[in-house]
Amino acid sequence: MNTYQVPCIKNKKVEDMLQVSVPGSKSITNRALLLAAMAEGESTLYGCLKSEDAAYFLQCLETLGFPVQVEGTTVRITGFGGKIPKQEAEIYVGSAGTAARFLAAMCAFSDGCYTLQSSDQMKKRPMGPLIETLREAGAEITCLEDEGHFPMRIKGCAASMQTCALTVNIDKSSQFLSALLIAAGTRKEEVVIALEGSHGMAYVEMTAAMMADFGVQPMTKKNEEGVIIYTVAANSSYKNLEYQIEPDMSAAAYFYALGAITGGKVMIPAVHKTMLQGDVAFLDVLCQMGCSLEDAQEGVVLSPSADGLHGNKVFDLSAFSDQALTLAAIASFADGPITIKGISHIRGQECDRIYAIVENLKVLGADVSEVSDVISINPSVLHGGEIETFEDHRVAMSFALPGLLTEGVVIKNPECCRKTFAEYFEVLDDVIGKFVNE
Repeated sequence: MNTYQVPCIKNKKVEDMLQVSVPGSKSITNRALLLAAMAEGESTLYGCLKSEDAAYFLQCLETLGFPVQVEGTTVRITGFGGKIPKQEAEIYVGSAGTAARFLAAMCAFSDGCYTLQSSDQMKKRPMGPLIETLREAGAEITCLEDEGHFPMRIKGCAASMQTCALTVNIDKSSQFLSALLIAAGTRKEEVVIALEGSHGMAYVEMTAAMMADFGVQPMTKKNEEGVIIYTVAANSSYKNLEYQIEPDMSAAAYFYALGAITGGKVMIPAVHKTMLQGDVAFLDVLCQMGCSLEDAQEGVVLSPSADGLHGNKVFDLSAFSDQALTLAAIASFADGPITIKGISHIRGQECDRIYAIVENLKVLGADVSEVSDVISINPSVLHGGEIETFEDHRVAMSFALPGLLTEGVVIKNPECCRKTFAEYFEVLDDVIGKFVNE
């Protein structure tokens, strides 16, 4: 379908609690795929995300020679203790940013020669700081088009690693650090990584926790100058595991936000406040806006505020910036202004997400402004309009939310959701079907 007309349910209500199942976590699936490939022996991953991004990651692993079996959401991968089976290969990561960064680091720390291709969208996304660090380690990296971007050719440095004391700038993405940490997990030398720049560290904490599950615990400390230092011990090795993937909190957030603006109580099975994913902090944002939560045995239950969403709030989303779109999409319905900060790096994601937020809110008639990458949204009466998704799955999913309370909102190119949640609009239709006239 070329467009999706969002059904308006402004004058409808739901009698029962909405229970919505979401796919496995994108972030955890991607990390588990790489950790399993770097382990020794066969790992079984349950509840994996089935998406375009995950499919590209798995295809890359197969091209590199790793035995892979996929049965529904269960994936079995045989690893070879950090070695890549094929010494030479050409892989295609599509638009999968995590796969792009993770596989680049794995190839750079190997003893092979590899060509990494990507979609045009991925070619625009930042890779420079990671490339610089991998070159510092001794890898030979040739950018085949624009310097600091995909595509590239990598000759690994396994046999001639120049230094194990590395520095990486994470201003544009914490994935650079996560990629280096995982790749360092099978080096015979101790690897020390010093951080430059600043970024929310929730996803790095997820990486470290998952590395520990697979048998490698990175250590962290601050030196005398206050610089954060990560250390991966010499002769570390990943063990093969049976591993359960958490449900995707980024996907769950859309449905919790749906409940918050429509007055419906929502529960997502197996979502809990103790999950590894940083996006679970979005539940606290909804609480600060008037909702209440219960972390029940089945999953977190959100009860909306009886008097609507409360504004006059400032939220720093640097640690869970995917939710800037979700929050912006519902902010106009609050009773006071909402300010979103700490998100400058989202300009370099699948699209310039700050631009996408501001422009699409203006299309719907919202009172929105942007100053120095800080977005302010005032209470507004919205009207219909066409949402430009910019080939970004999170723009499409988030901006369906204001259409639930606004007639005439149309999502262009909704199929871009196949990147992480191909069935999103089908699931949304099912949820909307549970609302009845008041």
